[in-house]
Order: sequence, then C-alpha cells, then structure tokens
Amino acid sequence: MASKTNPITFLKQVRTETSKVTWPSRRETTISTAMVLVMVVVAALFFFAADQLIGWLLGFVMNFGA
Repeated sequence: MASKTNPITFLKQVRTETSKVTWPSRRETTISTAMVLVMVVVAALFFFAADQLIGWLLGFVMNFGA
C-alpha cells in the first residue's frame, strides 16, 4: 500500500516534476495544431466520400432488383 503524503509535500513534488518537463515552443504548438486540423479535414473528406460512394452503391444494388 502506498504511503500517504501530506498536501504540501505533494504540491512541492508536483512543482519539481513540472519543472522537468520540456514544454513545446509557441511555433511547435502552432505547427502541430495546424497539422491536426489539416488531417481532420482530410479524414472528414475521405469519410464523406466513402459514405457517399457506399450509399450510391447500395442504392444501385437495391434498385437493381426492382
């Protein structure tokens, strides 16, 4: 079982660990955000096109037998 730590000690440990983190620069954050947004748009367009194609194919197959 883990030992209990008082809140003050815990906050000091959190602050120490946070100072060890290598934070991204504003430029890195901006580029990463832009790349994510571009990939979201690409994925949305792909799934939209796939959905339209499957819908068209199913409509064609369903009406073929009628």
